[in-house]
Amino acid sequence: MTDSESNEHGPAALAALEARLKRELAFIAHPAQPWLTPRTGPDGAPALDVLIVGGGQGGCAAAFGLLRSKVDNLLVIDAAPAGQEGPWNTYARMHTLRNPKEFTGPDLDIPGLTCQSWYSARFGAAAWEALDMLPKELWCEYLLWVRRVVGVPVQNDTRLLRIAPAGPDGLLAAEVESGGQRRTLYTRKIVLATGQEGVGRWSIPRALAGLPADRCVNSAEPFDFGRVAGKVVTVIGAGASAFDNAAAALEAGAAEVHLLCRRLAPQVVQPYRWLTFRGFMRHLSDLDDRWRWRFMQYILGMREGFPQGTYDRCARHAGFHLRTGAGVQASQWDAASGRIVLETPQGALHTDYVIAATGIEVDFHARPELAACAGNIATWGDRYTPPDDERNPRLAAFPYLADDHAFTEREPGLTPWLRDVHLFAIGATMSFGASGSSINALTTAIPKLVHGITRGLFRDDVEAHWQSLLRYDVPQAVIAPQHNGG
Repeated sequence: MTDSESNEHGPAALAALEARLKRELAFIAHPAQPWLTPRTGPDGAPALDVLIVGGGQGGCAAAFGLLRSKVDNLLVIDAAPAGQEGPWNTYARMHTLRNPKEFTGPDLDIPGLTCQSWYSARFGAAAWEALDMLPKELWCEYLLWVRRVVGVPVQNDTRLLRIAPAGPDGLLAAEVESGGQRRTLYTRKIVLATGQEGVGRWSIPRALAGLPADRCVNSAEPFDFGRVAGKVVTVIGAGASAFDNAAAALEAGAAEVHLLCRRLAPQVVQPYRWLTFRGFMRHLSDLDDRWRWRFMQYILGMREGFPQGTYDRCARHAGFHLRTGAGVQASQWDAASGRIVLETPQGALHTDYVIAATGIEVDFHARPELAACAGNIATWGDRYTPPDDERNPRLAAFPYLADDHAFTEREPGLTPWLRDVHLFAIGATMSFGASGSSINALTTAIPKLVHGITRGLFRDDVEAHWQSLLRYDVPQAVIAPQHNGG
């Protein structure tokens, strides 16, 4: 490619890239032979082979990986409208992604599908070279482009309500709702690519219980920052999302923003930068429980650090106050002043709004779709007892997954169909490290997930494949009569 060609960009360049991708994907389609045995649901209609719940980066990348393995009979559903999947255009309040622009993921190691190829086709190679961090809105646009170009079938505005077994033929029944109408999809496998809250709920500290819901919100909830102009806002937490919310409030005109960090010093080391190498991301799940727990207990105990730019976005405002050693001990609503009073080790803090950037709480019973199995999903606490100095009840609540990302049973035999429900979300972290919810891990996590799903599909059809082999009688050569025994 010449320098002049590398700087061509715009609709024509993007169309040329898409045409080249179509050819190149065809070049690497081997083996292209269909291999799955069709199933029929109890309603008499064809059943899906895989239903993927979640149309964000993890769900669509998983679908692409399965499509490349000739698992064509699949569907992706997402509760959000098109373009609103995942956090990027909703509760993600940073301006750019935090990972380096060179990180790949949804492309599954196909150069023409990388964000760099797409961005360069749209804006030019020189623009890519000049880019520091990718704006989050462009990342969302890139994800939508990938799913369109590779042909991932996505049904938006469709919410999963419940998963249950569907009779003796091994199918799962997924009750979904779309447009106010409920229906049941039958499928052999389900992948839950449901992001951060896929196995629980967003956390609000107990010390904040009882505060007015319009004054105290979790950082993932919709919030009109226009309300905070001239007000005092307190953000609970000191991770990257806490700083993002503090910055959003300051940029919306808040008079003061207090960010409360319960630790004596905020976390500035980012452990996810350390673990971004293929050995760890590919093989952590191959280690024994002792080593998996040791690594993830240490990494998750550090929490996720924030980059310099995230801090600077807050620090440039005179009204920003970072308070360390200031965990919230109690709270109350002062009706006389119409304000919230937070009790901290540093004394009382009066504020108008509280935003809790305190992560997720694992609680299977909080997920309606898991109601039929929540009580029998095995956790890390059920399977492994760490040394006293490594114990962590929060991490012990994470699901203990099989090597194909499937849930496992706490009591074997009660819900055997759990083996066909695969978790590819933040809840997989203790078993697999960074995986479905992390851009940096997709190139190593997707092949592992796809391998596990196709292995299960093949094993379940092994008798049919054996009979197919016995019936196979397609000759590759024709023997002339004079050479046949003459």
